[in-house]
Amino acid sequence: MNASDHRHAVGGRARQARIAAGLSLRAVAQRIAVSPATLSAIENGKTGVSIPRLHELAALLGTTVSWLIGEQDAPATGSPRTGGRRDLTPAPDSDSRRAWREFPPLDIDPVLAAAIDSFVETGYHGATMRSIARRAGMSVPGVYHHYQDKQQLLVRALDLTMDELHWRVRAARREAGTGRARIGRVVEALALFHTHRRELAFIGASEMRSLTEENRLRITASRDKLQHLLDEDIDTAVREQNLTTGRERIAGRAIATMCTSLPQWFRLDGPATPEQIATDYADFALGLLGMRNSGSSDPGPIGSSVGAG
Repeated sequence: MNASDHRHAVGGRARQARIAAGLSLRAVAQRIAVSPATLSAIENGKTGVSIPRLHELAALLGTTVSWLIGEQDAPATGSPRTGGRRDLTPAPDSDSRRAWREFPPLDIDPVLAAAIDSFVETGYHGATMRSIARRAGMSVPGVYHHYQDKQQLLVRALDLTMDELHWRVRAARREAGTGRARIGRVVEALALFHTHRRELAFIGASEMRSLTEENRLRITASRDKLQHLLDEDIDTAVREQNLTTGRERIAGRAIATMCTSLPQWFRLDGPATPEQIATDYADFALGLLGMRNSGSSDPGPIGSSVGAG
């Protein structure tokens, strides 16, 4: 394995451990005293990481240096060390059962925030590092100090999207006891994200073509993992209710596409709230699978515990 491949392998494992620990990139960066851009570069294999910093990461993320560098087959199962500080990003194992339904403002740096706005307004190819710097109120060299190029900003936005989707979907699934109920929860989580985080979701739907091949393959693999979770729940539900039609995979893709298309038309100032959309979409998904009137004792997709806001 050459040096570049080794960096990518280590970075990928570091990112995997961080996601498994339910920690945001920004929180981990703060705790090991690097910038979020530097940690993103490490996770994407763009830069190496020192042995002392590997020890910090392993201790923080509840794993081992041996696993991070590929000398150990299975990751350690320890708990991540928080060092007495609480991550502001809700984690999958949060005590709050509503955490995955809540969408506090994103804690991101001004450059990334400006890039996200630019990509939504003008598209990736219409945005420049100069226009992003101007929007962020920074000099162009100041922007380059944090991000090496526009591609890194796009990758960071998509990583942010996928990290959040993964923990929200997994947290939502844990609330349900049957396949049918898990389908409702997964669709609810997807619909809520694609309405509350419309800008990020819009970029994810429209700018995959702007990624380099390597980055596109990695993000696509992450998306596929979410689709496989939904497919798994559909398989479980149809077995539970003896509804196998042979079209479950097509239905799974249709359900996912239904959610990912939301940013194309949904507006927060429109007639329906994200919560109303999530309720309707969960019902649509179950109806598509012939399960809407199954008589299940599982609670509905949202339930009475969630308010309108």
